[in-house]
Amino acid sequence: MRPSGRKTNVMRAVSLDRNVSKHAEGSCLVKFGDTHVLCTASLEERVPPWLRNGGKGWVTAEYGMLPRSTGGRMRREATSGKQGGRTLEIQRLIGRSLRAVVDLEALGERQITVDCDVIQADGGTRTAAITGAWIALHDCLKWMEERSMVKVERVLKDNVAAVSCGIFAAQPVIDLDYLEDSAAETDANFVMTGTGGIVEIQGTAEGVPFSQAQLLELMELAKNGIADLVALQKVTVSGPL
Repeated sequence: MRPSGRKTNVMRAVSLDRNVSKHAEGSCLVKFGDTHVLCTASLEERVPPWLRNGGKGWVTAEYGMLPRSTGGRMRREATSGKQGGRTLEIQRLIGRSLRAVVDLEALGERQITVDCDVIQADGGTRTAAITGAWIALHDCLKWMEERSMVKVERVLKDNVAAVSCGIFAAQPVIDLDYLEDSAAETDANFVMTGTGGIVEIQGTAEGVPFSQAQLLELMELAKNGIADLVALQKVTVSGPL
């Protein structure tokens, strides 16, 4: 039995709330159970120096956890003068995931930065961030389309979403919360597109290695979960801003 009482193939309740920021070109408050992440997309009419005059744009991401997003207050990374390795790894993952479904030439020489700020953490912050970041990116592009800057369907080639899976109490399970994540024998994150393409798989065993058969079980769970997330993304963006 999972601590939450969920079946092995059942995710936490997921919600995607759009247009939650007054100032950002695109925004989404994503909730995977008690994990809440605010994603905001900001447009800049410039690209990094190494991309200037190349005819391509750029999509990148930043990630951070607010001081009381966890049980005890975390020190802001800004006060230490540098970002931690985990933060850098996650924000690079989010950026890679978004760029996997973006036509950078169709974007033009512009940069979109998606900021993912964890308000409350209960496991799976990176997967929730990726799923919500796609909504924020979509709505930023929609904002641009309304101003005759781009066509959303030309820039955004597909959906992308992510979910965690793992082996907990010897059972493959989907969408681990903190209690499961902290005690899992295997923890993996899957990022996939709406058409089923694999963007990234991160998998780690704790103590006992996992088998190829177990990996395939986790992947099947992830595939089904991400299909549900993509369906929710599509319903969410089909309505008015």
